[in-house]
Amino acid sequence: MSSLLTNSTAMTALQTLRSVSSQLSTTQTRISTGQRVATASDNAAYWSIATSMRADNAALSAVSDSLGLSAATVDTEYTALTTVIGDKDSGLTKLQSLLVEAKTAGIDRSKIQADVTQIQQQMKATANAATFNGINWLSTTATTPTTFSLVSSYSRVGSTPTTGSITVTTANYSLYTSAQAGILDTAGSTAPSIDTMSISALTDSAADQTTLDGYIAQVTAGINSVASAAANLGAVKNRLSTNTDFVKSLMDSVDRGIGQLVDADMNQESTRLSALQVQQQLGVQALSIANNSSQSILSLFR
Repeated sequence: MSSLLTNSTAMTALQTLRSVSSQLSTTQTRISTGQRVATASDNAAYWSIATSMRADNAALSAVSDSLGLSAATVDTEYTALTTVIGDKDSGLTKLQSLLVEAKTAGIDRSKIQADVTQIQQQMKATANAATFNGINWLSTTATTPTTFSLVSSYSRVGSTPTTGSITVTTANYSLYTSAQAGILDTAGSTAPSIDTMSISALTDSAADQTTLDGYIAQVTAGINSVASAAANLGAVKNRLSTNTDFVKSLMDSVDRGIGQLVDADMNQESTRLSALQVQQQLGVQALSIANNSSQSILSLFR
């Protein structure tokens, strides 16, 4: 039955065209954003997971930055410690050889003391210069924190976030302190500190030779203590480096996971776009034909 009031053919064509246009709009949005889940209305569950994971990745990025800052701090302190240990021409190693040399009978110890003084001053200057971002673990004051927490990791299980850290105890690395309790400025039971010891007044007497032996033993112990502190920092340095690599890999993994949830398959979407564009054109054509069918009724009244 042909009716002027109800054109069922046109209505069907219009419904089809609306459906195609809606699908075409969705496909165009996916192509323009690169995501098949761009808003919560697209897929509430996947959108919620992706949003949480993006927040976690932002936290991991902050951890990566913090690891970089911590690594720079540790590297500064480690470099200073190895400089203080020195070699045959500098640092504690040179100081030890000078003290051994001072045991030589008849040697001018006042001239050796000139070198000793320069080494003492250089080691203290090195410790004072070992500052990064206002932090110095080698030359401390009463206001220096006793421990530092270096952020090393971040994880979240359910709704419970956990931030991991590496605790560094300042006393393990202090060469000089305001209370003179560091590795190099602590006085021994029978000898002055490495920082203040002087040999210019010593002679070839047995007592002074024994004093020199005490000085040598004290410097040797100092070398061992500083080397132990440097080794400890070296281990921390390696751990920070490992954590940095892991955090970067973890961030990449999370990005891939988010992509699996929300990214659009561009090959599939481009194919769908072409098909929907053809369907839209056919839908417009079908609607036009359905609308024109009503015009043929007019010919019956001519």
